[in-house]
Amino acid sequence: MSGKRSVFQEVGEAGPAPAGPRGGMIDSGRRGARGAVRVWLIVLFVLVMVMIAVGGLTRLTDSGLSITEWRPVTGALPPMTEADWQDEFAKYQSIPQYELVNKGMTMSEFQFIYWWEWGHRQLGRAIGLVWALGYFGFLAIGRMPPGWAGRLLLPGVLGGVQGAIGWWMVASGLGGERTAVASYRLATHLGLAFVILGLIAWYVFALGREERDLMQARRAQERRLFGLATGWLHLAFVQILIGALVAGIDAGRTFTDWPLMAGGFLPVDFWIPELGWRNLFENPGFVQFTHRMVGYVLLAFAVMVWLRGRRSTHARTRAAFSAAFAALVAQVALGIATVLYAAPWEMAITHQVLAVVVWVLILRARFLARYPRAQSLRG
Repeated sequence: MSGKRSVFQEVGEAGPAPAGPRGGMIDSGRRGARGAVRVWLIVLFVLVMVMIAVGGLTRLTDSGLSITEWRPVTGALPPMTEADWQDEFAKYQSIPQYELVNKGMTMSEFQFIYWWEWGHRQLGRAIGLVWALGYFGFLAIGRMPPGWAGRLLLPGVLGGVQGAIGWWMVASGLGGERTAVASYRLATHLGLAFVILGLIAWYVFALGREERDLMQARRAQERRLFGLATGWLHLAFVQILIGALVAGIDAGRTFTDWPLMAGGFLPVDFWIPELGWRNLFENPGFVQFTHRMVGYVLLAFAVMVWLRGRRSTHARTRAAFSAAFAALVAQVALGIATVLYAAPWEMAITHQVLAVVVWVLILRARFLARYPRAQSLRG
């Protein structure tokens, strides 16, 4: 009979489409827009992920201060003539990094670091353009999913804020006696990048399913597991910020033994009285020690969350928590190896990219705890 369903049919699986509006009133007219918007967001996600990697390489090549002005529009064009290059080089020669670190560098050496920073800024402009074309394009043709205009505006606003924070970060290294940007400003810049990336990822997850599916799934959410995943996500974010502080002052190359630091549990000059509260950002021993300790706490908490996640009644949720935990274990192992090898740039940038993977996988596990996937009885 047409009314019968197989016992192995997916729970929540749509049967034959009834007469009338396709898929019901909730999803009427939304499917095409949701799919297209999701593709657009995936493109943005990839671009932001590349941006984080390029930003890390810009820091590792000490290129971030090579452009000493913030010109959001006219700065899109690089120097075109020899006179333009001489003018840019002269501006760089006036800042402390040149005087104290790179004095005597050649024009070709300057151009190398200039292109890294220019590429980093150009990628930021490209991300802004892709967001604006997509957002206003979907609005103009009336294909924005209902209720999503405000949500999709947020990444664009945060992207604009990120550009301003990027200049605020660079400005910290242009005067005084600094030869690099302030580490706490670097941490702010990187932290906001992870917030934007996480926001886009969450939207991609949500748009991958119909509204009716999400509404039904939320009734079956695992509240305790969702709360644990939220705590795990927040603790991972704190560790990412501390990692940025480590990178900002090259603290990863200061103590290269493990599990001890220079032969002791506490590093030499763990707290330098003259620095006061600046120990939190400028003392390599204190910053690296904090990064290690928070890493141990994060790993221990992750074990607890993973064990709880394994008891989920939903197979995809269990798999998501296992994937996030496996990535975190790999990240801890890579972090230890990075310290032991004095943070070569290849390992350092891999460590940063793997942090992105861990962050997104934890977010995915959290999403599935909130909106579990229905499975077949055989499932």
